Amino acid sequence: MSGPEGSSIKNHRLCVMAFVLEENVMNDEKYMEMAYQEALKALAEDEVPIGAVLVHDGKIIAKSYNQRQHHNQVTAHAEILCISLACEKLQSWHLDECTLYSTLEPCIMCSGAIIQSHIKRVVYAVSADRWLSLSKLLSMHHQEVNHLPVIEKGVLYEKCSLLLKNYFKNKRERY
Repeated sequence: MSGPEGSSIKNHRLCVMAFVLEENVMNDEKYMEMAYQEALKALAEDEVPIGAVLVHDGKIIAKSYNQRQHHNQVTAHAEILCISLACEKLQSWHLDECTLYSTLEPCIMCSGAIIQSHIKRVVYAVSADRWLSLSKLLSMHHQEVNHLPVIEKGVLYEKCSLLLKNYFKNKRERY
């Protein structure tokens, strides 16, 4: 076996890194699929089909879907409901070791809750182009912000995007 600069150790490190990255992608897809299943529940209730799942230590601790119409409550977004459930479950508002999965990029309201609860990582499928959202907020952040999540986007993009596009297409055709 060679020293730190030796090829056998370098190759081993690359192998381990590739395995970890592949495992993260597989987990991201698995959890996003669960968020997608939550979005289907919203669709069944004629809500905008957005689902969210919150994961801590490799386990789902909360899941939810949009329920604004059902509750007549503007804050009943999938992400907000999911964060509230997770805080109850962990008995803490600090969710700093958690990953949030959402089928649509979180809006500015949900982004505030994500930042305030110190969620470590946010994974979303479809970017939000029509309103202020997480990525836009983070692109203009000030250096003195005490917490910003890591963001991954595009996981199960096609599937989640099609669900949203079809929902709004059907809404337009009905009205």
